[in-house]
Order: sequence, then C-alpha cells, then structure tokens
Amino acid sequence: MQVTSRRRVTHLTAGQAITRPETLVVEEPLEIRVGGAAVTVTMRTPGSDFELAQGFLLTEGIIGAREDVHSIRYCAGRGEDGANSYNVLDVALTAGLGRPELDVTRNFYTTSSCGVCGKASLEAVRSVSRFSPGTDPATVAAATLQAMPHQLRSAQKVFDSTGGLHAAALFRADGTMLVVREDVGRHNAVDKVIGWALEQQRLPLRATVLLVSGRASFELAQKAVMAGIPVLAAVSAPSSLAVSLAEESGVTLVAFLREDSMNIYTRADRIG
Repeated sequence: MQVTSRRRVTHLTAGQAITRPETLVVEEPLEIRVGGAAVTVTMRTPGSDFELAQGFLLTEGIIGAREDVHSIRYCAGRGEDGANSYNVLDVALTAGLGRPELDVTRNFYTTSSCGVCGKASLEAVRSVSRFSPGTDPATVAAATLQAMPHQLRSAQKVFDSTGGLHAAALFRADGTMLVVREDVGRHNAVDKVIGWALEQQRLPLRATVLLVSGRASFELAQKAVMAGIPVLAAVSAPSSLAVSLAEESGVTLVAFLREDSMNIYTRADRIG
C-alpha cells in the first residue's frame, strides 16, 4: 500500500510556468465490516488500517477491549491491475459478542475532513465510555506540554514530502512520545493512535496527552473520552461542543498550543 503518489503539475511563479513532479498524499476509501456486515466507509491514507478499524470501533462503543476482537483480515477486492486493493477489511468479534446494533438513523460515511457525518442528532454520538478520565489525577508541566508540538512535527515524515497530512500523537505526562500516526483525516490519525493503544493493551490511557495537529472538534474530544485520555491538546482552535464535552467529562482541553503560550479551556488544575 502506498501512502504517496507522484504527479506532474504546472507551477506558476513570477509570471513563469514550470512543469515539475509533485508528491501527493494518497486518499482511498476503507470499508470496515464487523462479522461481514458493513459498518462504515472512511476516506483515509492507507497504512495502520487494523489500528484504524479497532480505534474506530472502540470510540464508537462497538468494542471495549482488545479481547473483544477475535481477528481482522482484508477482504478480496481487486483494483484495475488485478491486485488486492486492501480497501475492505472485516473484523470478527470474540465469540459471545453479537454484531453491533447500529442506530439506523446514523450514516456511517466518513470523509477525510469531518469524520462520521450525517448523524441524526448530538445525542447519537454521545457514547458512554467505560473509562472515567475525569478521575485521573495526572498533571502535566506547562513546559512539557509546550514542547510537544515540536516533537510531533519532527515525527511527521510523510508531511515533510506532501504537506497534506494531519497527525496525532500520544504522550506520557512526562513528555515521552509513545506513538504518532499521520493520515489525510485528523479523526483517522486519532483512531490509529487509539487502535495502537488497544493492540498494546494500554487502555485506559491514564496519565497521557493526546496531541492533534489541527483543531479540536467534538468528535476528537469524544474519542479521547472513550479511550480514557485525561488531556487533549490541539495546535489550533477548539469547537464549542468539544469544550462542553471536555468539561462534562473532566478532560483537560488545551488549544492554540505554542512553544510560549496556550489556552486551557477545561480542568486547568492538571497543567502545572
């Protein structure tokens, strides 16, 4: 599976047109099935697909632990060249867990920009987490938090060649980076990080910080809550719903995170 592709483009500068090759980030659909039944189609950057699927299923409340997943496999699907497209995968749940009873009013088509769109109402996405990030006593030094964006940016290998990927990283409270994932969709990057943690049997993610390269939306706040993450940080702005969810869940929400400043919207007591 390729994460980048090459294409010739016409570059205009100083009144001159120059044709040159450009590196693009790959965006392809991934259909996630559970027990053979389609659950969602997400537009993603190929790679870490099993992590993506497990992170999505966890944050939607369909699974709650690694033990809930019996196996994951790619389904047969051929591209124009006859090769497996690796764009459909099926998750088999552990015996005793039935197929998820999905709300028929939910439209699980997921774009690279908005995550799960077309939900009937706000209540449809308020999954109940089995974890309680609000009770996590972890604290993070302000200087440690302010150093994280540079660590994240330094780890964005594909972004360096394309300039077109979001990233999410998981840190310990002491500033140690545990994992970073890139994707054309910020929600996919977060699902890949959480899926990694699920595979490593690290849930709940107590005393950790989830850092995202873009804005902090309601959906990303929900994913943090579902994984038991006590601190969500973003380099850009938060939405009003993200702040509301963080407040009611006891998650510390930090946005506009810079080397010398930040805005703390909820649970400022965790930032020392």
